Amino acid sequence: MTATTKLRVTVTDAWDTVTVVAGAEMTIAELKQQALRLALGWQPDPSIYEVKYRGALMLDERCRVADLNLPDGAPMIVLPIRRRPVR
Repeated sequence: MTATTKLRVTVTDAWDTVTVVAGAEMTIAELKQQALRLALGWQPDPSIYEVKYRGALMLDERCRVADLNLPDGAPMIVLPIRRRPVR
C-alpha cells in the first residue's frame, strides 16, 4: 500500500459516497468520523454507526488502514448500528 489510499465510503444516512484519503496510520474509527463529517456536513455521534467492507463488519475499529491492505478505490459503508423503522 502506498502512503495514502483513496477509499470510497458510502454513508447511508446521507445516501452519499465520499472519497476519504486515508494515510497508513489512520484507524477505522478515524475513517468513520471523517466520512460522516464529509457526507453529513456535521459530526454525529460515531458510536451509533458501524463500518463494513465487502459485507463484513469491521469489529475492531482500532485497526489501521495499512493492516487491511485495502486497494485504492476500495468501497466501504458507514451505516447506523440499529435499523430504523420505515413508516
